[in-house]
Amino acid sequence: MSDVVRIEDRGHVRVIRLNRPEKKNALSTELAWAIVHAVEDAAHEENVWVIGITGTADAFCSGLDLTPEPRTESYTGLNPQDEYLDELGWVSRFPMVLRQECDKPIVAGINGVAVGAGLGLAMACDLKIMTRSARLIAGYPRIGGSPDGGLSWTLLQAMGYEQALRFLLENRTVMAEEAHALGMVGEVVDDDRFAARFDEYC
Repeated sequence: MSDVVRIEDRGHVRVIRLNRPEKKNALSTELAWAIVHAVEDAAHEENVWVIGITGTADAFCSGLDLTPEPRTESYTGLNPQDEYLDELGWVSRFPMVLRQECDKPIVAGINGVAVGAGLGLAMACDLKIMTRSARLIAGYPRIGGSPDGGLSWTLLQAMGYEQALRFLLENRTVMAEEAHALGMVGEVVDDDRFAARFDEYC
């Protein structure tokens, strides 16, 4: 398994820890596919009953890493960022793998900021625990993008149509207590209790 994720087994619990702290766990292609494969592996492991997903350091996932990755393919006519974004088929895999292909409960431990596709990853999990200082941000209006990572589906389930649409279009920053009130997360804990509570709940 790639070192951009850390895998920790604790009894019947498998914790998948995003491990790009220098980028606030931003999603490179390598990290995104590593998450997908780690969930798929855990889904087929008989000794794993619960899956936890969280981030290293002070972030859950800051969204898509927009730094263009090295390329070897021939020129396609797209500028490098457009070409890079055009190939990110993994984004749609988050809700499909987590919600449809894994029949084990998945707990998101939102230990810091979750933005864009990183928020999509969190919302695709079945259960969510959030630190009091963490923040949820859609992010898409800033880059002129449409919601990915299944947010147009998972936010509707959590919040209802109007609240989800307002959150996405207004690009507000939602803090933990509001996220709990809106139904985006199921539990809020103080930062210094988060690690213990996440382990206990899983």
